[in-house]
Amino acid sequence: MSFFSMRGIHVGWVSIMLALIASMGGFIFGYDTGQISDIVLMKDFLLRFATCTTPDNCAFSAVREGLIVSLLSIGTLVGALFGAPVADWLGRRYAMTTECGVFIIGVIVQMTSTHVWQQFAVGRFISGLGVGALSAAVPMYQAETAPPQIRGTLTATYQLFITFGILVAYGISIGARSIGQSGSWRTVVGIGILWALILGIGIVFMPESPRKVLLHCFIWLAAHGRMDEAQVSLAVSRGIPASEAYKHHFIRHEADGIKENVEYEKHVKGGWVECFKPKGKILYRTLLGMSLQSLQQLTGANYFFYYGATIFSSVGLSDPFVTQIILGAVNFVCTFGGMYVMERFGRRMPLICGGVWQSAWLFVFASAGTAVDPVTHAGIGKLMIVAACMFILGYAMTWAPGVWILIGETFPTRTRAKQASLSTAANWLWNFLIAFFTPFIGNAISFKYGYVFAGCNLLGAVVAYFFLYESSGLTLEEVNMMYTDPNCKPWTSRQWAPPGYSSRRDFIEKERSDEPNNITGAMIEDARA
Repeated sequence: MSFFSMRGIHVGWVSIMLALIASMGGFIFGYDTGQISDIVLMKDFLLRFATCTTPDNCAFSAVREGLIVSLLSIGTLVGALFGAPVADWLGRRYAMTTECGVFIIGVIVQMTSTHVWQQFAVGRFISGLGVGALSAAVPMYQAETAPPQIRGTLTATYQLFITFGILVAYGISIGARSIGQSGSWRTVVGIGILWALILGIGIVFMPESPRKVLLHCFIWLAAHGRMDEAQVSLAVSRGIPASEAYKHHFIRHEADGIKENVEYEKHVKGGWVECFKPKGKILYRTLLGMSLQSLQQLTGANYFFYYGATIFSSVGLSDPFVTQIILGAVNFVCTFGGMYVMERFGRRMPLICGGVWQSAWLFVFASAGTAVDPVTHAGIGKLMIVAACMFILGYAMTWAPGVWILIGETFPTRTRAKQASLSTAANWLWNFLIAFFTPFIGNAISFKYGYVFAGCNLLGAVVAYFFLYESSGLTLEEVNMMYTDPNCKPWTSRQWAPPGYSSRRDFIEKERSDEPNNITGAMIEDARA
């Protein structure tokens, strides 16, 4: 059943449901990110795991707090690297179910901690293995199954659910802090099991990635000509009954494009070494993906999400938990705008403009906190909160969803899983470095830390302008063609169109008109050349 049509493409309930269910991986990511900021301030948690001189005077050392917060990121770094072979071996869906099981084990280890902070930290590491693998598998699965005309929107639901998870974690934390003894933090941690069960069970009922199915068909079943399974998978994800999978030209067109691309790529090795070979701009795209994911962390967003309660405590707020709720709400609501922005304005311009906007507000945040003591000047503290909210507004509408969309659609089929893993691992590496070293840096330079992130945002805008190609509106196979076209440059890529079309607009208009064409083979041949 089709919900609606967009640019000549049917969008069915399966497309919507697989995007939403798979995005629970982002929700788990966000929930785990958001909860720790408040947990480390809960009284019972401090009594059990911090250093106490009296029951009312407990505090974490910078090393202990950094490890408790950041060991999740080390786990996600390792999990992201393992996410690729697991997703290729088990398929995208069953890999996600397995990874949810790993996450649940980590949650149980955390919940059973009593007075040994190292056990809690190890539990976060184990949970991180699952979260990291999911962060590689989910955007890839969404990009491979989404119609190209709304791929940005559907893939952006991953980031939307990250923000929703952060907001829910803040809300649950503020409600659970009044629970007696260990029930406060154990409730917050334990609820994470529910989110993993929703994803782990729900994803089994969704279709496998049609590109993954085709890859298996070519590797194992090409001799028997079994292409029907992949074409039916495409049709079902577009809201078209399986019995009509062969009646729609756009299904045949996309399936033929995938088929010829995979047929070509079956002669190319897809190991880890291939990710670093310059032919076909594979190395270029690996480095680009890793750079974008690193720069997403270096925007400074997790400076607020991990340590927001501590930061706003230091500006004199009596209840920093409430400010965390405000930041989380701004992040969540503005991500809806981000879904529109990334679909309406493409990928390049939002990242360029977002980098400049975020940098400007971080300069305001850092300058205000450095010039005047916010504890003694309430107006400065309020200005810093406004600056943080404006920064989050820009981040939620540009860099937050944009990078995850690009990781799903930038790489060729054969190496997509591994390149996505490498890119996501880079994200988690910087996630760890920021989480671990922020207490030390914050103690040393206080709010001047904002200047560092401001500079990184400007760097991100420069990288997006000079190296990122505009991939909106194209199928994944056409994106691969664009990157390998020697006549196309990043700053001219918005006008690029596949052979047979005069411009990107002409290409989109003809796709909307639902007119059949027979240029797929020629397109692939040009890409090979």
